[in-house]
Amino acid sequence: MEARITLITLGVRNLPRAIRFYRDGLGFETEAADDAEVAFFRTNGTRLALFPVDQLAKDIGPDVPVPSPGFSGITLAHNVRFKHQVEEVLAVAERAGAKIVKPAQDTFWGGFAGYFTDPDGYVWEVAWGPMFSYSDAGEMVL
Repeated sequence: MEARITLITLGVRNLPRAIRFYRDGLGFETEAADDAEVAFFRTNGTRLALFPVDQLAKDIGPDVPVPSPGFSGITLAHNVRFKHQVEEVLAVAERAGAKIVKPAQDTFWGGFAGYFTDPDGYVWEVAWGPMFSYSDAGEMVL
């Protein structure tokens, strides 16, 4: 198996609201209209999909419960090129309807980061680190 993650699908409770949050609020590119059955967003590298959570659980299997909103043990990360962009991105997310759960601050690992949750409770970290660099396409170089 090649080490590759091509798509991350978030099960959402209100698909039109989630589409508007990511498309209109955060500026993620998509062809999806508010009434789409599924939405795919272009990002640098991995793609993001939104799908109704009850349908996603049903697709996985008959005994898969629909999860409750909140922290699930997984975070999504948006790393930025410059330290000042952490606070800028958090402000954009908050204006779009996100809840800031940890304001931007220095981290134990030498970076600067904060966290927000989207309307479905998915946790996003916005981070800058002096050890991170990016390709011309915007992909993180490790």
